[in-house]
Amino acid sequence: MEHISRRVQALSVSQTLAMAQKSRELKAQGIDVINLSLGEPDFNTPDDIKEAAKKAIDDNYSFYPPVPGYNDLREAISRKFKEENGLDYTPDQIIVSAGGKHSLINVMLSVVDPGEEVILLAPYWVSYLDHITFAEGKPVIIQTSIDSDFKVTPAQLEAALTPRTRVLIFNSPSNPTGMVYTREEMGALVKVLEKYPQVIIISDEIYEHITFSGKHVSMASFSSICDRVVTVNGVSKGYAMTGWRIGYIGGPLWLAKACNKLQGQFTSGVSSISQRAALAAITSKSGSKERMREAFLRRRDLICRLLGEIPGLKVRVPQGAFYVMPDISNFIGNSFNGRVMKNANDLTFYLLEEASVAMVSGTAFGADNCIRISYATSDDRIIEAVRRIKEALAKLG
Repeated sequence: MEHISRRVQALSVSQTLAMAQKSRELKAQGIDVINLSLGEPDFNTPDDIKEAAKKAIDDNYSFYPPVPGYNDLREAISRKFKEENGLDYTPDQIIVSAGGKHSLINVMLSVVDPGEEVILLAPYWVSYLDHITFAEGKPVIIQTSIDSDFKVTPAQLEAALTPRTRVLIFNSPSNPTGMVYTREEMGALVKVLEKYPQVIIISDEIYEHITFSGKHVSMASFSSICDRVVTVNGVSKGYAMTGWRIGYIGGPLWLAKACNKLQGQFTSGVSSISQRAALAAITSKSGSKERMREAFLRRRDLICRLLGEIPGLKVRVPQGAFYVMPDISNFIGNSFNGRVMKNANDLTFYLLEEASVAMVSGTAFGADNCIRISYATSDDRIIEAVRRIKEALAKLG
């Protein structure tokens, strides 16, 4: 007899991964699919980081590591927080996990009780909603639009906060929009949050090193709320280490202890070899993350210029990460050979089949009138992908 628990049944399949799988299937059939769906740098992990992993194997880092991470790695993360972000997290306040996603679910399960409210700012990263559902929290979604650069206003935030609010998830630079909040914009939100001392702020800063307009601002750098901010980061995006699976948090000691307790029962300490590679990444002076950032900036300018030439497509230039999220409202209701584009899902699959370009529907991110495009690929592929998109959209009438 098959029996799947309700909590697992309630989870959705990641549309990002589903689109990636669909594109792989088409490629296997010999179709030249350009995959702009995955949030993964197309660079190889830098050599100094790979050498550190090889040395770790030779040095016999093959035994169980400490549950919260090796001490020297947590000390390095503590220094990184201080030097790069102006944050004071002691090593005891840092937990190393199997990627940023693992860090996020650890925090959610540690602080949210059934029925408590968690505020999400839409468009939001796909897994946030399922993390809330799994923790049996109640999602409270604040909608933003391309006209406001996909940013929430203090008035919107104030209207959503209640005595039942337990968590606000904040993400800047943003996946999926690429938008970055300024210090002034964040300060205005902090003024609102000061009135609600029961609210924990999860600040997802995984794209910190891919910003194009000024210095990254950490939410915990605001002293009035720093004692209830959990900063989530990792090495996947900034160091091209998605497969190494290392994320980490810095947060209040009581919460770090809770995450340590939870992780001790589910995974224990994460890959010893990956931790040694992460230590090399965080302490590296090679300049690799700066070179990758420069490439992403060039690609951003290229794709935004080309998308801006497509009639009917509404585009705002992102300030960070490696995504752009066009508004496709003008194409909803249009059709091709009797096939009507009723929503962003329809348009995304139309573009996959007609243009052989894989993207992700905005529906996955709580934005039904948008699509997310990742430009973490070569300039040539970007040029060809947008050419195909433009040609396919021109067929809709």
